Amino acid sequence: MQKRLVVLAMLALALVLIAEKGHAADARTVDSASAQEVVDGMANKLVRGVANIATGWLEFPKQIYITCKEEGAAKCIAVGPIKGIGMTLVRTVSGVGETATFFLAYPGFYDPYLDPGYAWQKE
Repeated sequence: MQKRLVVLAMLALALVLIAEKGHAADARTVDSASAQEVVDGMANKLVRGVANIATGWLEFPKQIYITCKEEGAAKCIAVGPIKGIGMTLVRTVSGVGETATFFLAYPGFYDPYLDPGYAWQKE
């Protein structure tokens, strides 16, 4: 009985490792990307960072609207502005971070710090 469990655990571990190896091959890195892809990633990250610094304030009305739509008028009035202020700060600070580190392929391959990447995109 114990030998079966050990064999099944080893098979499961082997399957996980094989699946992870195949998944890792799909990930882009600076080493596997062309120079044009790296420059595009840097430029997109820089523009996204500057845009988030300039438009981080859009999170305030956006969060109020989303709270009203999803949770009703009572929470809209009480919680919406608090969420808006918080997300305004988060969006603006992430913009500063992306602008300051636009030359680094972090996180992922120049992926946005926040999802969605811009304040005006749908969550």
